[in-house]
Amino acid sequence: MPWYRLVLCFLLPPVAVIDKGIKPVLLTLFLWIFGFIGGVIAALIYCSAPKRQSAF
Repeated sequence: MPWYRLVLCFLLPPVAVIDKGIKPVLLTLFLWIFGFIGGVIAALIYCSAPKRQSAF
């Protein structure tokens, strides 16, 4: 994970996971609004996960 993505995970977690799809963004946004630490942890988990490759 690049350093700028790590910084984004701490400052704006929903923006850090925007390329992962709408579900991670909404979950991270919800957790970030209702508890800052939860949103940061979710963003770190989503950003550190390997990218999925499509079957086609």
